[in-house]
Amino acid sequence: MKKLSPRTRVATGAVVVAALGAGTFGAMSANASSPAAAPAAAVEADTGNRNLQQTTHLTVAAATKAAQATLDAAKKENQRISVAVVDRNGNTIVTLRGDGAGPQSPESAVKKAYTAVSWNAPTSELVKRLEQAPNLKDIPGTLFLGGGAPVQVKGAPVAGIGVAGAPSGDLDEKFAKAGVAALAR
Repeated sequence: MKKLSPRTRVATGAVVVAALGAGTFGAMSANASSPAAAPAAAVEADTGNRNLQQTTHLTVAAATKAAQATLDAAKKENQRISVAVVDRNGNTIVTLRGDGAGPQSPESAVKKAYTAVSWNAPTSELVKRLEQAPNLKDIPGTLFLGGGAPVQVKGAPVAGIGVAGAPSGDLDEKFAKAGVAALAR
């Protein structure tokens, strides 16, 4: 076993003591007969902390609603697609593979959604950017094909919807936009 330096041992010990102290404090607080309100100063300090940032995210229910609306729009046109909804950070919230959709379509849908939210633009617009910067397509996890649409709140991206499986990127993107529109209802 590797020996730890004195500095590492002190730092590790401090973390353990802090964790134990927090656990003891939490246990004592949890056993209190009535919950105490947080001091106003602590609340004000948190809202004024420049190191903290609030963000907006879709709920699982909203992501599922958008994904289902996307599948429904494709079904009306007899298209077999997969749809993915990712959050602002590109993490997948929902993926639905429609009946008869190709085996490659779920992964492609996730990549299109990730690409749309990353650049806050429909992927059909991003395809045009490849002419000026062809190395964009080399960024891991992205797919520069039509079929991805960002979900925006006050112009800022909060999610992306990606669709794959229709015969063209234009159709994929049309269905993705139907999912975005469903969130406004």
